[in-house]
Amino acid sequence: MGIVRKRLVWLVALAAIATATVAALPFASQAATAASVTVSAGGFALLNGTPAAAISFPPATLNGTSQAVTDPLAVDIGDATGSGSGWNVTAASTTFKSGANALPTTATTIQSAPTVSCDTGAAGCTTATTTVSYPYTLPAATVAPTATKLFNAVANTGMGNQTFSPTWTLSIPSNAVASGTAYTSTWTFSLVSGP
Repeated sequence: MGIVRKRLVWLVALAAIATATVAALPFASQAATAASVTVSAGGFALLNGTPAAAISFPPATLNGTSQAVTDPLAVDIGDATGSGSGWNVTAASTTFKSGANALPTTATTIQSAPTVSCDTGAAGCTTATTTVSYPYTLPAATVAPTATKLFNAVANTGMGNQTFSPTWTLSIPSNAVASGTAYTSTWTFSLVSGP
């Protein structure tokens, strides 16, 4: 029985040492994972049907003095190129005419810098910073002349979807002719890459 007892004591001692050794081993494990993403250039365009197909200034009644009527025209830009190269919007128009009657070629202006804001869902866009001086006069002639820059986004601005909203002013001189039909003009807008 003495030998069995000694062996049992040794077995208990060995079991205690084994338990202490196992308890001292760390149970944590680590692994490294490399994460990556490829970001590709997206589109560059006028969005949401802007500028609108038509702008309708409020009617004006001649009263012997020069008048001005205004109307906003939002322009929604989508710059998902990721280039940061900026962009500009140019415009030109034909002269406002009603039959043989015409308004001056300098009749259409933007008097102050347009507001600009990120579109819904485009939080974090980089809104455009423009270098265009205001008031801006929309160039006009019987045949539309060379377009001029009406708004731009300098480099590293104008990224993401955003809308700038100029308020257009149409000046009607005191000697305008009431022709009985609307004066009309065709405006052409272009979105161009680069400030």
